[in-house]
Amino acid sequence: MPDTRLSIDGELFSINDALTYSEIDGSQADAHGLLMNARFIQGVFDDTADRDRYARWGQGAFDPEAHTDELIAALPDWHAHGLRAFTVGFQGGGPCFTIDRPSMCVNPFGEDGAALDPAYAGRMDRLIRAADALGMVVIVSYFYGAQARRLRDGRAVRNAVTAASEFLGEGGYTNVIIEVANEHNIGEFRRHPIIHTAEGISALIDLSREASGGLPVGCSGGGGYTNREVAEASDVILIHGNGCTRQRLYNMIKEVRGWDLDRPIVFNEDSQAIGQMGVTYPARVSWGYYNNMTKQEPPTDWSILPGEDTFFAWRMAEGLGIDVPPLPFEDRFHLHGLEPEKEWGGMRWLRLASLYPETVDHVDYYRNGSLYYTGWDEPFSTHYRSNWAQGPVHVRPDDREWKAVVHLRNGEVVEKIANV
Repeated sequence: MPDTRLSIDGELFSINDALTYSEIDGSQADAHGLLMNARFIQGVFDDTADRDRYARWGQGAFDPEAHTDELIAALPDWHAHGLRAFTVGFQGGGPCFTIDRPSMCVNPFGEDGAALDPAYAGRMDRLIRAADALGMVVIVSYFYGAQARRLRDGRAVRNAVTAASEFLGEGGYTNVIIEVANEHNIGEFRRHPIIHTAEGISALIDLSREASGGLPVGCSGGGGYTNREVAEASDVILIHGNGCTRQRLYNMIKEVRGWDLDRPIVFNEDSQAIGQMGVTYPARVSWGYYNNMTKQEPPTDWSILPGEDTFFAWRMAEGLGIDVPPLPFEDRFHLHGLEPEKEWGGMRWLRLASLYPETVDHVDYYRNGSLYYTGWDEPFSTHYRSNWAQGPVHVRPDDREWKAVVHLRNGEVVEKIANV
């Protein structure tokens, strides 16, 4: 029998007939019914085009089975900090900073979409059942834009939706939410109008619900996108906050609530900009942590890593009312990107993480004593493009020292130094 039975009552989630987090002594009543989550999109990842290129980040040969098992092993720690859901994709996601996504082959459905690869199905089953045993929900995402080219036509898309949904229905899972496509309105989904248009994706949402035997279904769009037709078709309204300011997040929530649909609103992808939770917690909306460098570049270390992961986990727990040990002031800042194993193709991705990014005015980066870059917006990365994306720093032979000078809004200054 399943251990975790998800149900929905209006905008709120329950597990085994109790509002989420209500079982935790001292938890915040306003957080009850939320579903705090993270994007662990590569949880069942494999790349049949070239598995060898993922023998990196200080790890040996890439093993997709071990990769899933390592995620399973990391889940209890995430659960203890309040994570109750995570998104995993059958077609994976994009290692946006390092690998040419169209060169990847991640398609467990086959060209005609008619059958689900048993290896992917086995990993997904193992992951869902492990989450079930912990009291966690898996948001199972079917399609990823860069891999849409692997499906021949609209009929193949419908076949794949049916195959994946029947797999989930036959598994008897009660801790699953279906996300038909990751950001259905962008990129390579233009090849398939049935995914790319609101009308088409709404029909696929209906097909997913029917073929799965009634599992809750939704579908996300690109960062900042909302669509009433898609929301009306959905059981869970999935929104992405990538690239959005906190004001834009607030406006999106107001817009969707204005439709009076009385369904949960879940950001199941945003960024590592944890200050966004300052908007979503008061609005009683669930937020999703997305960190491309720590949690989407395979092979992934699924543990709660120092810096960004730790600060998200701590702030999530704080917002829910879960007791966490206080972090000393000097440990509330972390300079990322200079770890020995994080160089790739002569590039690094430097950024300054803060437990309370709202207190930071700007960050000056110095390379060998010379000012290199200034980061003004969270997450204070070098070569900032968006709150989830940044350009690389090209490694030079004369690199000796990097220093991040953090200017706080109260006038204080903190320095983080790393020797290369």
